[in-house]
Amino acid sequence: MSAIDWQMSAILANVDRGGNEVPEVTNLADAVRAWLALDHGMQNDAVLRPEHPIVLDGERTVALTGQAIRVLADRLEG
Repeated sequence: MSAIDWQMSAILANVDRGGNEVPEVTNLADAVRAWLALDHGMQNDAVLRPEHPIVLDGERTVALTGQAIRVLADRLEG
């Protein structure tokens, strides 16, 4: 399993923030934490785009959507 660069930039999009759909740009770890804090419906609509492709289960991934983000969240420590 390749190491994940949790400090790379990432965008968490398709998330309603006070009536607006404003993408959140932060590091990957904080984007995943923000996704975990969403309600289930918002989690399903979310799109996570890391700055660089990451390798999950042997596949290079450039974006994760909905509950696929949980695969990444399960690897987040602390």
